[in-house]
Amino acid sequence: MQSSLTIGFIGGGNMATALIAGLADKLTQASCIHVVDLNLENVERLCHQYGVSATSTMDEKLRKLDVVIFAVKPQQMQQVIANFAPFLESQLLLSVAAGIRADDMSRWLGGYQKIVRTMPNTPAMIGKGMSGLFAMAAVSPEQRANVQRIMQAVGETLWVEQESMIDAVTAISGSGPAYVFYFIEALQEAAVALGFDAKQAQQLAMTTFSGAVQLAQQSDDTVQVLREKVTSKGGTTHAALSSMEQCELKKIIMQAAQAAALRGKALGEEFGQS
Repeated sequence: MQSSLTIGFIGGGNMATALIAGLADKLTQASCIHVVDLNLENVERLCHQYGVSATSTMDEKLRKLDVVIFAVKPQQMQQVIANFAPFLESQLLLSVAAGIRADDMSRWLGGYQKIVRTMPNTPAMIGKGMSGLFAMAAVSPEQRANVQRIMQAVGETLWVEQESMIDAVTAISGSGPAYVFYFIEALQEAAVALGFDAKQAQQLAMTTFSGAVQLAQQSDDTVQVLREKVTSKGGTTHAALSSMEQCELKKIIMQAAQAAALRGKALGEEFGQS
């Protein structure tokens, strides 16, 4: 059921496009969505493909919107916020920029606190995203509900009570698709090394990964139990997992996620400086 929610986007790149695809004429009418992007090709593409209004410069339409979504690169945020400030009324502001803290956005806007920070991931482009969400105290229950509806248009959501946990969300689900792609890439290369051609290797790796994930989602068993069910002592799977354990692969993955979380925190400190 469509609502009359009016939504603006500052930035019209991949993430904005994914959200617009999930929202236009679904959650709200395409005519209720307004996009600002410096790239004229993006402006024309979004107007033509989704029927939204779009422009290359910030304009008065921004004042009347219920929600304004900032979908720009972290290093651009402070300048973009400065350009947007003259159009600030009582809109809910939603940031999808990695590392940019809500407190810093608030400070750049003179203490304004109707701000939600989110970290989606790239599967949002096919409606299978995972988004972590943090709201400042001034965000009303109705505004939280609107954000929930917006982000659920491209996948699932998880609210966190402390903003620091957004860095953890970034480390697990934000960067997580790259970890999955990396594992699939390695599995494909292993298949080629064992004699399969590239197409066969891709089929084996991707279908196996996809099937295992779906099994885990549909099973009442934990992933640990599912793994144990596949692993017969002295068998082929046991040999493979023993090799992984000797390399401390699980520890390496945990260290990698920790590195991503620390980098997210560092980005916030770097780009949050005045």
